[in-house]
Amino acid sequence: MVKMVSHGKHIAVIVQQLEKFNPENQSMEDFLNESAKMLQTANVTEEKFVLDTLAGCIEYKSLLDVVVNAFFVRDGKYCLISERNLYIVICYLATFQLEELGFQHFSRIVKSLDTAKMQKFLRFFFNALYLNTWIKDEWSHFYDSQYVKENWIDPLLRWQPKVQQLIDQLTAKLNNHIATRKTSKVTQPQEFNLTVPKPRAIPVPLPIPVLEKTQPVPPSTYKPPKEKKQLEEIKTKNRKKAEDLLLKANANKFRCATVKPEKEENIFLFELQNTQESMKSKQSFQAQKPQSKIDSIPIKLNAAAILREGALYQRKMEQELKRVENLLQGAKDPSEFLEWQKQMRGKDLEEQLAEIECRRLQGKLSYEEAVLAHQNVIQENKKKADLMREKKADLMHQYAEKRLQEQKEMRDLVEQVVEGHKNAKQAKIKLQKYKQQIVQEVCEENRELLRQALEEEEEKLRKRFELIQQIRALESLSSLRHKFVDLTETGGHGLICEMSIVELRERLALLREAQKAAEEEKRDQIIHEKQAKEQLLLDKLDQISVFRAELGRAAALKQEEKKRKSQSGERPMKDERILNLQKKIAEKTMERKKQAELLKVTPQKTSTASRKDSWQWNHWKELEESRERQFKILQYGSTARERNSSENVYQ
Repeated sequence: MVKMVSHGKHIAVIVQQLEKFNPENQSMEDFLNESAKMLQTANVTEEKFVLDTLAGCIEYKSLLDVVVNAFFVRDGKYCLISERNLYIVICYLATFQLEELGFQHFSRIVKSLDTAKMQKFLRFFFNALYLNTWIKDEWSHFYDSQYVKENWIDPLLRWQPKVQQLIDQLTAKLNNHIATRKTSKVTQPQEFNLTVPKPRAIPVPLPIPVLEKTQPVPPSTYKPPKEKKQLEEIKTKNRKKAEDLLLKANANKFRCATVKPEKEENIFLFELQNTQESMKSKQSFQAQKPQSKIDSIPIKLNAAAILREGALYQRKMEQELKRVENLLQGAKDPSEFLEWQKQMRGKDLEEQLAEIECRRLQGKLSYEEAVLAHQNVIQENKKKADLMREKKADLMHQYAEKRLQEQKEMRDLVEQVVEGHKNAKQAKIKLQKYKQQIVQEVCEENRELLRQALEEEEEKLRKRFELIQQIRALESLSSLRHKFVDLTETGGHGLICEMSIVELRERLALLREAQKAAEEEKRDQIIHEKQAKEQLLLDKLDQISVFRAELGRAAALKQEEKKRKSQSGERPMKDERILNLQKKIAEKTMERKKQAELLKVTPQKTSTASRKDSWQWNHWKELEESRERQFKILQYGSTARERNSSENVYQ
């Protein structure tokens, strides 16, 4: 059993020697011989223990690195990397030398080192969960798992209770050391003996500037400019010209612009919802589709379009045949139901339009009532404003007197502050000169350091340039090698598939001929398929032309029937609610105009009122346009529903 005299000194020597070892430059035997010579010269006792520990740490370095690397990742995040070899030595002694050294000597070695570091490492290494799981698995990659368990893991687990007692002793020692530190005296700060600053002087107030008398507002500001009147006259002339041209265009319109009887009912419903003023101002140009048939224009179709249209007509023909079969079997014709459904939807549409018109007129009525209430509020506000002006004049007079007294006090304070500023300027100039002197000294030192660094870099570049020139000179001396190639010989590598270049060329020529024959066969096949496809498209075109002719005749008959129905129809009458609301609105507008004449507003306010009226007129105009859009959407929705219902019935 080895006797340990100075444990800490021996461990420090082992760590120092491990840091010197480099496996790439020297072998383990040479390193141990050099270490033995060094120990003899240094008169180190227990030379055998030191050399055995060094040899074991180098031999089992892969096993020890597994534990130490994991320690630095988990519990030793804040430990120094330079102390890595110290943990390797302790891990080696605990794993391979604990039986030989004995627990007492091992505990002495541990206690001779840093308490906090040893406590943290031993607690990590002698954790039973770690030993049985990942440490055992990692060591099994290098040695047999059974050998690892019997020779290393089981002994460590046997020593684990005693090592746990050692760890508890180290933690108790750390706690006592921390407790003694806490009982040390705490420095008590004392107040600085600072001079009391003098009170700051109050600045002298600046003289109050006297404002010049303002000129009165010229009367031309309240009068509208002449240019505006001229623009309005030009606008009215242009409007008259446009109306004349519109009348001429409507009188001499083309046949393509004739109104369909189908659309006359919709236009009449739309005009009923507008007011009389908007009906006079608006003149709409109603265009119609030309009478020439669009289907007669020849259109060039591609293959996809022909097949798509042929499939569509085929589907329609199947649906028609199915409908005829259903009629033959006793089904009813849905035309009467569709006609009744169309009439009911027309009634619903008229009710919806009447409801929309009622809402619009109710909104206009509430607007007129709001204008009357606003005019009453203006009269009350006028009275309140007169009272406020009188109170404001009294308060302004009191404020002016108070302001004059404050200005006198401020002048006295400004004179005192000016004297204090003169002394502060002199101290500021001295401080600025001292700082400039320090900056000059620092700049000179930086220049000297930069000059030295540039000289060192130039020397390094010169050496590199010389080395590159030498390497290029060696590369330029290339040896000439001449080798004659026989194309009929093989490579001689001993492979089954070896062949000469001549044989390879012959085989490639045969492959090209076979490829050309396959291409010719494929080309003939493609031509036959193309001809069959063209014949199919021609058949489809004939079928499409027949279907188009039949559909054109059916559409013409349907158009004539619609014209007859539209000529016999009558326009609906207005609702009673709409007429009552229009009367109420007319009464409210008359009352509002009378009250506006009594108010006698100033020119500026009248301009703002006229602006408000114009804004309100635009608002109602937008409402009417939105109502028109709603009418068109409802009409479009009803036609779409009719179309869908007819398709569902036929299906």
